[in-house]
Amino acid sequence: MSKEILVVGSVAYDTVATVRETRERQLGGSASFFALAARLFAPVRAVGVVGDDFRQADLDLLSSRGVDIAGIERAQGPTFHWSGRYHADMIERDTLATELGVFADFQPALPAGWAASPYVLLANIHPALQLDVLEAVDAPRLVVLDTMNLWIETTREALLAVLARVDVLLVNDSEARLLTGETGLKEAAAAIAELGPKRVVIKKGEHGALYFGPDGVLAVPAILLPEVVDPTGAGDTFAGGFLGWLADRGVDRDAPDAEFRRAMVAGTAVASFCPQAFSVEALADLERDRVEARMAELSAMMTP
Repeated sequence: MSKEILVVGSVAYDTVATVRETRERQLGGSASFFALAARLFAPVRAVGVVGDDFRQADLDLLSSRGVDIAGIERAQGPTFHWSGRYHADMIERDTLATELGVFADFQPALPAGWAASPYVLLANIHPALQLDVLEAVDAPRLVVLDTMNLWIETTREALLAVLARVDVLLVNDSEARLLTGETGLKEAAAAIAELGPKRVVIKKGEHGALYFGPDGVLAVPAILLPEVVDPTGAGDTFAGGFLGWLADRGVDRDAPDAEFRRAMVAGTAVASFCPQAFSVEALADLERDRVEARMAELSAMMTP
């Protein structure tokens, strides 16, 4: 059974400042974090765009970890660059600059054969582009979508159009409330299910994540870390572990809830490695056995 995952998102540079250290123009972007997490479980095909300033070594890193980068276009101009500063609690952060560069004109194009990818992750890009990708793929077994407050506030109709065609929505708690107007997360998840996605994952940062599916709710706690170095990309890493686990097991949209609940544990376990180093450093050499050990640790935390 084919297990390939198609991810369409940003491949970017991040400048991250913490109270201890600042790192300039390190590898980031939703597709980068997702791909390095998902490749632990299944083959990943990445679609994105980078500028002529993008380091070949960073593309080589993705490729050397088994990520198919044939869908990453190099365009003339600067690479998408985000700059932010974390507060002392390493939870709150301030965005200092967002420079879209070549990402402003990004039009996803799938290499030959990629339209048959059975699993699709529509990372946090404009809903119109997400819909273009759905129009280009054949008949995926499972489609997962991530979004953010910007698209909810400014492109609501386009977002609703794409939501009607996806199986799982990943959002944080404030985005769920903004999208639905509901204050309770249970009510928000139910309202989202009416929009299309029958399964909803609400990320709560350092408090873990909630899964809402046909059979009920699962709360998965975050793994307690001795030190947080750089939380950037943890949500995209969660998405990689979550969908990667489902792809590895050949799960489709009609599978029982138990498979998705286990994927929540996998996503949380993989994501827990991300903040332990800057950029993708903790993911680059991560092996599946370490993830499974952390999944066991997490499962023990959830067992009475």
